[in-house]
Amino acid sequence: MGHVLFTRVRPHGGALRDLLVTDGRIAAIDPTNRPEHVQVIEGGGALALPSPVDAHIHPDKSTWGQRWLSREPAETLRELIDGDVATRMRMAASVEERAGALIAHAVGRGTRAMRAHADVAPVYGMSNVHGVRAAATPFAEAMDLQVVAFPQLGLLTEPGTADLLEQSLKEGADIIGGLDPIGVDGDLDGHLDLLFGMAERTGAPIDIHLHDRGRPGLAQVTEIARRARTAGMQGKVTISHAFCLAECDPAELERTGELLADAGVALTTCALGDEPVVPFPPLRARGVLVAAGSDGVRDPWTPFGDGDMITRAHLLAYRTDARTDEELTACYAVVAHGGADLLGLDRADLRVGDPADFVLLTGETVAQAVVDRPLPGMVVRAGNVIARAGHLERNPR
Repeated sequence: MGHVLFTRVRPHGGALRDLLVTDGRIAAIDPTNRPEHVQVIEGGGALALPSPVDAHIHPDKSTWGQRWLSREPAETLRELIDGDVATRMRMAASVEERAGALIAHAVGRGTRAMRAHADVAPVYGMSNVHGVRAAATPFAEAMDLQVVAFPQLGLLTEPGTADLLEQSLKEGADIIGGLDPIGVDGDLDGHLDLLFGMAERTGAPIDIHLHDRGRPGLAQVTEIARRARTAGMQGKVTISHAFCLAECDPAELERTGELLADAGVALTTCALGDEPVVPFPPLRARGVLVAAGSDGVRDPWTPFGDGDMITRAHLLAYRTDARTDEELTACYAVVAHGGADLLGLDRADLRVGDPADFVLLTGETVAQAVVDRPLPGMVVRAGNVIARAGHLERNPR
């Protein structure tokens, strides 16, 4: 890929620096000698931040790029699930088209990677997994994408889903998903026996949606952590949402954080609406990996969401009442470094040797960028400028 020199940029809001990129990684900061045939890109004093990662998103459900969708009232999780199925059956555009439009938008906003959940159930077969994988293929040089085969309708309560889940690993999925072992399936041991057994056979990681709150939710967190440790799956199990952790008192949260850290179980949070947000500062202090994601984006569940992870950092800060620069910067770290760690990517922290994946923004500091949510003037991937002001330099389609 050769040499690229980004001049007059401010990594993390610090002093002006020149960044030399060689073969996709930062080779030097303020190099004393320029290589021959180097491409020079003027940064104009822009704030440079690590590119963010969307660690939890459902692109197969999205209506991005389509006509406005009016949503029906829903009071329970089951009503939302049933309404989602009915609405998606009426969608004219394919999963590939809708997911592709959302991915293109996210790339233009700086997202370097996604963990995408795709529904797997007898009513869908493998169509959502195939559609999301096909949508991501043209963007392979701009974004890393993992696919979670997600049993949205239930794992045990929808006969045939378990077989489809395992088959999906041969047809484009990377990770097996779970959903509320008690609240949806009503069988904690049966649900987890199936998931961890499948993981042992296939070597696939696990990512479990857990909406259940209160003592039942916490009991599931505890059991998932116990099984992850017993199975030697540290670093390969994620609990998404984990609303129940927001209800813990400080002592209980400390105990649970130590349990999760010891088991190597990660968490994702999305800062949606009035839903609880994982209390990430004390958990991260205990060594728990916490990442963030968009969740649903303009889908049958919600009219909100835009696939912009800088905006998601803003929402995370708003929902946790972040005020100080340190608190605001910590929210961006969850979005950038937490997501990279979860997906197994090298951190792009603008240091020598790091991947040259960063965004150039208007603003003085990381904290200000979290508050102002500026549109990236440039999105850089492996040292290549792939988008300017939200527009892709080259549309892979």
